[in-house]
Amino acid sequence: METTTKNYKVEQIYTGCLAQGAYYIVSDGEAAIIDPLRETKPYLERLQKDGVNLKYIFETHFHADFVSGHLELSRVTGAPIVYGPTAQCGFDCVVAEDGQEFPLGRVKIRVIHTPGHTLESSCFLLLDENGKEVAIFTGDTLFLGDVGRPDLAQKAANMTMEQLAGLLYDSIYNKILPLPDDLIVYPGHGAGSACGKNMMKETVDTLGNQKQVNYALRQPSREAFVKAVTEGLTPPPGYFGYNVMMNKQGYESYEKALHQGMRALTPQEFEAVAEETGALILDTRDNTDFAKGFIPNSINIGLRGDFAPWVGAMVVDVKHPILLVTYPGTEEEAITRLSRVGFDNVLGHLKGGFESWKNAGKEVDSVNRITAEEFAQRVKINEDKIIDVRKESEYAAEHVEGAYNRPLQYINDWIREINPQEHFYLHCAGGYRSMIAASILQSRGFRNFTDIEGGFNAIKKTNIPKTDFVCQSKVFNS
Repeated sequence: METTTKNYKVEQIYTGCLAQGAYYIVSDGEAAIIDPLRETKPYLERLQKDGVNLKYIFETHFHADFVSGHLELSRVTGAPIVYGPTAQCGFDCVVAEDGQEFPLGRVKIRVIHTPGHTLESSCFLLLDENGKEVAIFTGDTLFLGDVGRPDLAQKAANMTMEQLAGLLYDSIYNKILPLPDDLIVYPGHGAGSACGKNMMKETVDTLGNQKQVNYALRQPSREAFVKAVTEGLTPPPGYFGYNVMMNKQGYESYEKALHQGMRALTPQEFEAVAEETGALILDTRDNTDFAKGFIPNSINIGLRGDFAPWVGAMVVDVKHPILLVTYPGTEEEAITRLSRVGFDNVLGHLKGGFESWKNAGKEVDSVNRITAEEFAQRVKINEDKIIDVRKESEYAAEHVEGAYNRPLQYINDWIREINPQEHFYLHCAGGYRSMIAASILQSRGFRNFTDIEGGFNAIKKTNIPKTDFVCQSKVFNS
């Protein structure tokens, strides 16, 4: 999305797989970029196309859900990296004062310190050539429909989640809500991000509308706000803490990670590297193709989905070596998306994809999978065991009668409950998440299940009994 006037241009660069918004602002030959992703090529191409110089790189906070491109972008362009008050960087940066203004062409960008999500969290207010407040870039302080979760920085801040939520209330109610209703709000994330719990699918709105529709902005008191924003938070993915440290202290270049990952390995070389290093074999093909055949013990997380966030949620150690199985031609995309969340140790990929492995006569595994129609014919409701790996909220809205809710995010906990001698059916919403679960189960020796192709979306079209009644004993609580 782009907003252009005669004196400035604002472009939202939205990356769907991370539900993340970076921002490119240009005025009178000068540019600023807010919260860039790790690969800098898209930003450098924009600067060259527009014939402008990058004057600032603004960071709203030390991000937890992705690795920023601030260091590489600064190295290439010479632009300073600007954080809000209290930021402590392991590299050269500008720590701005609350209210400090940075001139950019004919406009200005004012720093508004808004602690709560993290202590250094800040928003950036765009002032036009007349000093009018026209837009605010809110990072993870204010989302559309939600606010930033206050539980991620507890350890670093030596504060409780409730104390941080109180700071967030003060920041939003005292510094943001008094701003004009026609102010355009550009958030750091949208629906699908783990940085909030109730985000809207829209990525741009006015502050006035958010005052009407955002539950967090309609609380009657500080205490009510704290209670509302801290309720229902699920544990953050394990890679968040590591990403914060990378963003704070520095990291290897993206180009180095890309070069290593683009190493094409024959089936024989691939097998040898896997055995020598103990690398995780990550198969990025669609779940329908994976089910029919894959390298034994590989994990399926499809590239055509929320790939990087699910890798971050499922793979505990970001430094663990990874070998990729991809559709030929998608290797660079997979490596890039992994690098965005700090997974840099990709040792290479299978040359020619899975077909080359199969054609080499190597061992192949598969998943026992049936259609929803076959499931409807076979299943005995309230007798057969059914495991639904969707989120608790999805399960609560509607589910197969008698099904157990075991969210994929907690598989390392609930896998211990499984009796390897008892058969069960497995499904999610459409097949993406259940195949992740299936591949993990099989890699750990479980073969006593049947996956449902098309998931609940397909099951709904059958006559299988469904309910929205939530039996607490059937819901997995972490």
